[in-house]
Amino acid sequence: MPFDSIPALLDANASDHTALDAPGRRPMSYLELRNQALNTLRALNRFGVGRNDRVGMVLPNGPEAASAFVSVACAATCAPLNAAYRQEELEFYLEDLNAKALIVPVGEDSAATAAAQKLGIPLVEMVTEPDKPAGWFALQGDPGGEPARAGLAHSDDVALVLHTSGTTARPKIVPLTHGNVCASAANIAHTLRLTPQDRCLNVMPLFHIHGLIGAVLSSLSAGAQVICTPGFHAMRFFGWMEELQPSWYSAVPTMHQAILSRAPRNEDIIADSRLRLVRSSSAALPPQVLAELERTFRCPVVESYGMTEAAHQMAANPLPPQPRKPGTVGPAAGPEIAVMDDAGNLLPQGATGEVVIRGRNVTPGYDKNPEANAKSFTDGWFRTGDQGFLDEDGYLTISGRLKEIINRGGEKVSPREIDEVLLDHPGVAQAVTFGMPHDKLGEEIAAAVILREGTELTERELRDFAAAKLADFKVPRKILFLTEIPKGPTGKVQRIGLAAKLGLG
Repeated sequence: MPFDSIPALLDANASDHTALDAPGRRPMSYLELRNQALNTLRALNRFGVGRNDRVGMVLPNGPEAASAFVSVACAATCAPLNAAYRQEELEFYLEDLNAKALIVPVGEDSAATAAAQKLGIPLVEMVTEPDKPAGWFALQGDPGGEPARAGLAHSDDVALVLHTSGTTARPKIVPLTHGNVCASAANIAHTLRLTPQDRCLNVMPLFHIHGLIGAVLSSLSAGAQVICTPGFHAMRFFGWMEELQPSWYSAVPTMHQAILSRAPRNEDIIADSRLRLVRSSSAALPPQVLAELERTFRCPVVESYGMTEAAHQMAANPLPPQPRKPGTVGPAAGPEIAVMDDAGNLLPQGATGEVVIRGRNVTPGYDKNPEANAKSFTDGWFRTGDQGFLDEDGYLTISGRLKEIINRGGEKVSPREIDEVLLDHPGVAQAVTFGMPHDKLGEEIAAAVILREGTELTERELRDFAAAKLADFKVPRKILFLTEIPKGPTGKVQRIGLAAKLGLG
């Protein structure tokens, strides 16, 4: 691992080579990004903020959010939050974080500013100028006392804190040290064989581990370039490809599917593109979508398996000429990976159990949550909550999220298996299987489906199609045809709670 902290990474790469770019903007060099970080350090120290003090950030996606993540982490602990949260949600997160300050755009009157003012958290305003390099900003706020720990962050300082999604319990705080995030960034750069000539088109939100580490920090770790967009927009994606000529992009499966739906209208741009690879992470990529992406863009698709507690990447299918196995998430790509039973025993190859990991990229533990840590760590291994098995070559297959497995009268059903069968129907564009309440069985199987444009299909026809490939107890008893499937803030479909959202709870 070449770097053990973000300040060390910026020092090593300081040059005139482009670090950050954005549509219609002048690029920012690595030297300018390092200077931006040093200016941010001085400003935060002046406001009384230092190492391991938590600084909330509620910023729009773009180059300033990317440079703020890197710069704030050099001086304090960065805590980016979703700007779409309502005031009550922001109050919960800011109070839970014990934030020392909150960074917001200058002059903004928003739910974030109201939440900070209600909690008595000092506001730090970000000033930007469109004629400055992409990622340039200045901070203004009230002077504070001397910070307890001034100066640049060290390897064991916390660089980033994020909350888990909290779909089944109170969200947990995940602290990630500089050593954690730099290890993960280096793992991703190695997996993708990134070089300074690479250009990543980032469409992922920068309050989520995928965009922060999978796109931004992995690129910076390799001395490569990050193109920072305002966020995913299917109608603008191909225009950005044409203008900015990225060599790769990373997204969640629902984004890839939206891109594919517009690909036939953009064949000339695709023919002239410089894409070297496409990356997918944060949710299972259906094999049908992977195959269509490779046909469309004529480059390999790398599916990675990641989670916040691992500072993102854990496993990945390698680039050619190394063997890839669609349907698996590949071999370990950073941390060690094993499979464990409920009693804490490691299982042999081929046996199904809970996926566990350990390594330099894994969080030291949830913040102020001994109960969660006791449940999540066994003999130094972190329990991911995912079910899967390793084959004879060490390739990992994820059979489902343990909490998402549908228990239909004692029969355990993986929703991903049913997704893939439904997607084999030529009229189905997207499919998400989930459990819905049942008075006798406990849970019954339901699915939400989006049809391809111009397709007509009845529930009975699709159930008959599934019945030809699935055991009877796995066939969805309810299929909803929708124009859009509800998603979480990062674009991922969340199976847990979907029944209630769709009126089936």
